[in-house]
Amino acid sequence: MTSAPSPAKRLPNRTLAAFSAACLPYAALGLPVYVTLPEFYASHVGVDLALVGVIFLVIRLADIVVDPALGMVIDRTHSRFGRYRLWMGMAAPVLMLAVGMLFMVRPGAGGAYLAIWLIVMSLGFSVSLLSQVSWASTLTSDYDQRSRIYGWWQTANIVGVLVVLLIPALVQNLGLGDYASAVRWQGWFIIVALPLTLVITFAFTPEPKAGPSPDKGTRFAYLSLFKLPVLQRLLTADLMLGIARGVVGALFFYFFEAVQGFQRAETSILLLVYFVAGLAGAPVWSALAVRMGKHGALILACVYFAATLLLAAFAGPVLVPLAEAAGLGNAEVVVAGLMVALVGLAFASGDLLLRAMMADVADQVRLDQGEDRTGLLFSILTATSKLGYAVSVMTFAGLRLTGFDPTLGGANSETALIWLQIMFAGLPALCLVVGAWALWRYPLDQKRHAEIRAALEARGGAG
Repeated sequence: MTSAPSPAKRLPNRTLAAFSAACLPYAALGLPVYVTLPEFYASHVGVDLALVGVIFLVIRLADIVVDPALGMVIDRTHSRFGRYRLWMGMAAPVLMLAVGMLFMVRPGAGGAYLAIWLIVMSLGFSVSLLSQVSWASTLTSDYDQRSRIYGWWQTANIVGVLVVLLIPALVQNLGLGDYASAVRWQGWFIIVALPLTLVITFAFTPEPKAGPSPDKGTRFAYLSLFKLPVLQRLLTADLMLGIARGVVGALFFYFFEAVQGFQRAETSILLLVYFVAGLAGAPVWSALAVRMGKHGALILACVYFAATLLLAAFAGPVLVPLAEAAGLGNAEVVVAGLMVALVGLAFASGDLLLRAMMADVADQVRLDQGEDRTGLLFSILTATSKLGYAVSVMTFAGLRLTGFDPTLGGANSETALIWLQIMFAGLPALCLVVGAWALWRYPLDQKRHAEIRAALEARGGAG
């Protein structure tokens, strides 16, 4: 009979704050790359819109293949600087160079320029993010503390997103420049913040000794990981959440402007509300994970996300007359803001809980196989998320088939607008239900993880 694992030391908040510091530039880079830069290169640099779409889609799909290879390389790294600290440090100058070339571009640069520097940026970003999330999993072996660690991680990510969203508004409203200047300011923020935050992370975050590296002779044995029921359930949920959030993000402006009739400035405020609500929701999901287990909290988050999204899409307009009767000014915006805030509370749940759960899976794999495959496992999770977002891009093609024309906005046919409404809320809701179903009776709960920890400690390999 395996003895109970020894209690894990609680990590102080200052350590988690220091570790999460690097999230600010990483998140500030992640949002513009897939939201701002495509439109910027098409509208201001002069690259053909269709070509921009193809370049971004191909590179994102290529990441799905490249990320696991990077994860395996990271897992085999040993140095006196640490495994993850080393890779994040080496990737930093690569990222800074790529950001400078992508964000400081002048009109007239072609598709080849965009593709080359986007590939460089993507490699640097993948190495950085894989190292960071893998490092987080090694900070503790405690089931509940991992929810807390990734709660801090996701909170810092959302703060980074909010900062980069506010930069264009501040630059233009303060008279510091036009939209193109605002994009360059975003780039400068990332370039300056990256080395500063990495110094904080490296100086004040411990990096535990790495586990045993995988045998080079078994480099293709990682395919056997996909046979694990626990990993199959986790990746299915991640894929479904990726599609759901990707669709909501891709169609957000179309829905609120074409279906509900808002102006771009109002819709931008609603998007900001969405992320602020996600910031508020992150600690809630971390706390629920401690109370009901990570998979239980994520099932609840999926159901809540689906229900509030359907409510916002179909019941929001019905509530406007009630708000007007209550004497609320600008009732349409107020009601939409409340609905978006309700939906946004679930935004952070997927990233933080799935990564905390993958850290537990890494312990199980280390126990079963005697090898540390943390980097590989997180690379697979990252690849699945990217696949989900890539699939969500196909909603544009689906909208075109329904007859929706983005240039017409609210002047589209009623049938096209109904289909837009269904795709914005109905498709993500369906994916979220499938994700919740995949996690039903998830086998790696707190009790099972305690057994794994105890066995690793008995073997002398607990982290």
